[in-house]
Amino acid sequence: MNPVAIVGGGITGLCAAYRLRELGIPATLYEAASRVGGVIRSVEADGFLAESGPNTILETSPVIRRLVADLGLERERLYSAPEARNRYILRRGKVETVPETPLAFCRSRLFSWPAKLRLPLEVAIPRSAPDDEESVAAFVTRRLGREFLDYAVNPMVGGIYAGDPARLSLRHAFPRLHAAEQRYGSLILGQWLGARKRKRSGEVAKPAAPKFSFTHGLQSLVHALETRLGDAIILRSGVEAIRRVGPEWEVTRANAMETRRHSAVLLAAPAHKLAALELEDHPARFPLAPLREIPYAPVASLVLGFRREAVTYPLDGFGVLIPAAESRNLLGVIFSSSLFPNRAPGGHVTLTCYLGGVRSPALARQEPAAALRAAMADLRDFLGVREEPVFLRHTALQRAIPQYEIGFGRFRELMDRLEADLPGLFLAGHFRDGISMADSILAGDRAAHRIHALLSAGKGEPAPLSP
Repeated sequence: MNPVAIVGGGITGLCAAYRLRELGIPATLYEAASRVGGVIRSVEADGFLAESGPNTILETSPVIRRLVADLGLERERLYSAPEARNRYILRRGKVETVPETPLAFCRSRLFSWPAKLRLPLEVAIPRSAPDDEESVAAFVTRRLGREFLDYAVNPMVGGIYAGDPARLSLRHAFPRLHAAEQRYGSLILGQWLGARKRKRSGEVAKPAAPKFSFTHGLQSLVHALETRLGDAIILRSGVEAIRRVGPEWEVTRANAMETRRHSAVLLAAPAHKLAALELEDHPARFPLAPLREIPYAPVASLVLGFRREAVTYPLDGFGVLIPAAESRNLLGVIFSSSLFPNRAPGGHVTLTCYLGGVRSPALARQEPAAALRAAMADLRDFLGVREEPVFLRHTALQRAIPQYEIGFGRFRELMDRLEADLPGLFLAGHFRDGISMADSILAGDRAAHRIHALLSAGKGEPAPLSP
């Protein structure tokens, strides 16, 4: 059997290659850059640890726990500190606690009494028609009211997608919410009844999932996968063409004048990079160019280290999210050194700040000095930062997070059709399967099992997508 070709060395491609190897199927991973891991990058300097990409992994599935164990990373795994359960949202310029219990909700200053009294009425709101494609903003306003949109969902969407709830599709960006309304007719009932189903499956809802990292940051996971895969990874090897030849595939590397045969192909690079590939089943050509139209939000992160005395706020939680209604520069701030140990030297703290997104894309394109000025204006005001940072790490990604906006279904249909028309071709990644690091890990694992099912059966059609 020729190895499976995996195009893209981000976490989805790495996990797929690793799982295929565990299933007894060889794989060759093509990565155009000089390193694997994509946006995952942990930098240790001057006693600080900075994450340039994701900060945590959500342990939403037993698959993730098994992966950590299989890679021998259990001793390095760090779960977030208990106080990191506290989450905050800015309202009227003040940091307010997100309530976790009914009593805390009643006492909370985050929402007005009219908004609180409206919440129980959610169980009586009719469900939408099954085929309606509704924006997240329209859905939340209809079921919960405008105040919950502005001061709960808008900052959450800014923190997860760096997106705009008026543009994101509920069905595609938050499929569990859409499914809960369709199945139970209510989010409140869905939260209660859906918990039973998740408990039986071993899965955990994202808001309740344990968060973890590793002693030396999330790049430890990338390094462990890279070590296991060894020479199956080919760096500086972008792919320019893929051609189906009978039951197999020819993969042509860019600038290498080399073509290799593979038993199947998994496309796991970012959508805008896949769009440039030539995909052929002679004499027909299959267009990937429409994937270029999937919008991405630009995001800049600033990892800032301060003397502890320079920050008056107690930093006793995960961080603070900032609604668009507050008209600030920042999307949010993570209290990184409160989450995990070893993120700052003694007597110091680390804050990870995010700018830009769909809300303010120009802020993600600023030079580091300008980005720092924008961030510090907010940090001085609501976290009481009184000095300049002693450590700074700036990362700007102009295509950071894919946006599952209204109309995203056409991209899913294109990908489903490509897989149906071209047996042996698979697509997986955050442009399709969810944008969190946990989503990407699970996407790689599912893709590997689908490929294994196809090759083991020796049939001409791929196995169906896992639920």
